Amino acid sequence: MAGLVARRLLPVPLVLLLASVPVFALPRLVGVDPARAVLRARIAEAVPDPVTEARIRADYGLDRPWAEQYLRWLGALLRGDLGYGYLSRTPVAEQVGDAAAVSGLLTVLALALAAAVGVPAGVYAARRPDGPLDRVLTAGTVGGVAVPEFVLAPCLVLLFAVELGVLPAIGWGDARHVVLPVLTLAAYPSALAAQLVRAETAAVLGRPHVAVARSKGIGAHAVLWRHGARLATTSVTALAGLFVAGLLGGSVVVEVVFGIPGLGRLLHASVLAQDLPVLQAGTMLVVAVAVTAGVLVELAALAADPVLRSGPGVR
Repeated sequence: MAGLVARRLLPVPLVLLLASVPVFALPRLVGVDPARAVLRARIAEAVPDPVTEARIRADYGLDRPWAEQYLRWLGALLRGDLGYGYLSRTPVAEQVGDAAAVSGLLTVLALALAAAVGVPAGVYAARRPDGPLDRVLTAGTVGGVAVPEFVLAPCLVLLFAVELGVLPAIGWGDARHVVLPVLTLAAYPSALAAQLVRAETAAVLGRPHVAVARSKGIGAHAVLWRHGARLATTSVTALAGLFVAGLLGGSVVVEVVFGIPGLGRLLHASVLAQDLPVLQAGTMLVVAVAVTAGVLVELAALAADPVLRSGPGVR
């Protein structure tokens, strides 16, 4: 198992290294000038003084070739030196760390809610295919998958904050501010989890070993959860890494709509302000979390399912 873990983790640094190239180069390819971004942040002049601009380029090493700039940036990144933001002039590590803690909390709560709602709903719907619960689940999950965050979030604000007045519309301070963002983020993964678990459980319940278990007098509830749900949740576990990446992407919309000081909102603000140190550090963090989460989820699925461990290409 140790060798399997090592083989799965070995490509992670290479993937992150390859991802760092477009993260560094893409802003410059689309026309962002770091020197002019610094000047706009500090003096807010429409036409900066050429002498001042030249001095900024020299001070930041922006007059050097792109390859040299990239290697210097990558070296600082590996040392944990993320620099200072153009706008706030505060350490980027501090900004990104504080924002990532907020987004991490939202992601964990959204995944927990998605698992708590989606898995049981899918399991019980598979117990009687085409029954009333199955039809209700199908209708609900179609809506959960189809409605994007930028549509669902304002609808929840109108219902719970404006019409009912039971939850705050924006802000970040107490537990009540968490409810609407988590509901918005959990809608898609819970709907998709319910669909996957329903399909997998229905397929498992039709296998011969389940019929044998029933013939031995094992209760319907025990058969459903011990044999059906246990194997069906493997698919959801395998997709948990994608759910994490999707939640990090969806948090941009959710955090902007609800005024949450998370990583998504920070990245949105850094794009508008062309604050490259914050944008690049935050993007690399998102990529690192997504890649690492995918690998860890794969390892968890392999550890939980002996059949996957014995499959081709695993050893």
